[in-house]
Amino acid sequence: MYFSGLLPFLTIYKEADYVFAGMWGYQIYTIFGILSFAFVLLIIVASFASMASLYFQLKREDHRWWWSTFINGGMSGLFIYAYSLYYFFERSEMSGVVQTSFFFGYMLVISLAFFLMLGSASFHFNLLFMKHIYSRLKCD
Repeated sequence: MYFSGLLPFLTIYKEADYVFAGMWGYQIYTIFGILSFAFVLLIIVASFASMASLYFQLKREDHRWWWSTFINGGMSGLFIYAYSLYYFFERSEMSGVVQTSFFFGYMLVISLAFFLMLGSASFHFNLLFMKHIYSRLKCD
């Protein structure tokens, strides 16, 4: 389950560092074309990683795949929040109760949004995958 979240996060790791510096630091982020490409790549990689875990789950003859694909796809949100912990304590120079509460509150909401977005995208992708593989079965 963690593998299906780690792989998509590793595709956007470096870009997340620039976005965090633009959001929470004193830098201006100007490369929105690369950001949109990384976003599309994140959705594709999360969907395919979730599809790989779905395939192994179906191979074990466990056909309760609905929630597991949603959670597997959304696990990148957990890694984004873990990266925000690293960023806050190692890379930023924030201090104080107000800055800490704003940072972790906003990052919790952003991570939850990524969890829901990637989870639903991977669920819909895996639903199409399941419809495709079961439409090719022949019952004799």
